[in-house]
Amino acid sequence: MGKNVLVVDDAAFMRMKIIKLLTENGYQVIGEAGNGEEAVSKYQQLRPDLVIMDITMPIMDGITAINEIKKLDDSAKVIVCSAMGQQNMVIQAIKSGAKDYVLKPFQPDRVLEAVKKQVG
Repeated sequence: MGKNVLVVDDAAFMRMKIIKLLTENGYQVIGEAGNGEEAVSKYQQLRPDLVIMDITMPIMDGITAINEIKKLDDSAKVIVCSAMGQQNMVIQAIKSGAKDYVLKPFQPDRVLEAVKKQVG
């Protein structure tokens, strides 16, 4: 059975690319969100095995969302997906509890490698 994933990015086309990649490789995307606030709410509802999260988003950024999700579930697995030049943000995300990161524009193999490492 495929692992359940929540995809969070404020850019709909990025969500579509990630969702397509994951579903084509046997993962089940059970939800998507366009900002951190939606992500926290969806996490509470869906309890996915993994969250792939953008960092820079409106309303609530990815780092704040990771902190909120970790309060709900200390064992939550989050991979951040961030553009080049945001190393400080990536470091903050890892400190907040993100398990891995993928740089945008992402390489499909790198995304799958990160996902596999977290949920098999």
